[in-house]
Amino acid sequence: MPHVITEPCIGVKDNSCTEVCPVECIYDGGDQYYIHPDECIDCGACVPACPVSAIYPEEDVPENWQSYIAKNRKMSGLE
Repeated sequence: MPHVITEPCIGVKDNSCTEVCPVECIYDGGDQYYIHPDECIDCGACVPACPVSAIYPEEDVPENWQSYIAKNRKMSGLE
């Protein structure tokens, strides 16, 4: 999974990330946005656009938010 949206997105859902995504791989998952891993081209444009710093490359997701890797996959229909 190239990028993962984590806990800070919950309750905020600022759509700045969706506006800069060149392939439109960021979707509304109800309580937060999520990135579809099969559609993401790993450009990283969403990372600096997020006003709450909720988006990380998978390998950089903080330990306390590791569960969001699986949550993003599940919301994408991959698990």
